[in-house]
Amino acid sequence: MAENRKLGRTADHRMAMLKNLTTSVILHGQIETTEAKAKEVKSLVDSMISLAIKEKDNYETVEKKISVAKVNENGTKVTEKATSKNGKEFYKVVREEKTVEVKKDNPSRLAARRKIMNGLNKVKDENGNNIDLPSKLFDEIAPKYADRKGGYTRILKLGQRRGDAAEAVILQLV
Repeated sequence: MAENRKLGRTADHRMAMLKNLTTSVILHGQIETTEAKAKEVKSLVDSMISLAIKEKDNYETVEKKISVAKVNENGTKVTEKATSKNGKEFYKVVREEKTVEVKKDNPSRLAARRKIMNGLNKVKDENGNNIDLPSKLFDEIAPKYADRKGGYTRILKLGQRRGDAAEAVILQLV
């Protein structure tokens, strides 16, 4: 029976650490860690990438009507004067309807997206905007590895780490 490495941590600490390392590999493309941690994270990352490859084209494009604020040539919102029920005047933003094309996930891709989201942490960029890692997996990483049969990551040994003499490695996407 196959058994996961304990890595000298409690179950919740180990799961949180592996989730952080997996998120870093997907986000940055590589991490530097110990060999035992890298071997555990390698299997998680490879399974996520293979799931993304399997479901990368499983969506349909649909047109959706959205209401957005009308913007003038200066980039500011257009407002108009309106009167409330009690006779007070106020300015309201003029809205316009647009039709945009959006990707709608089919059920199996939605399930895969949720499974991937369960194994990754939410990440923000330097401006505080959320980075959509499942979309990065489906749209950037999966097409890159679509013709590979497996082995999406590699472990490069660096030697012993100073301090505790642990075997240091780099885990990177191929």
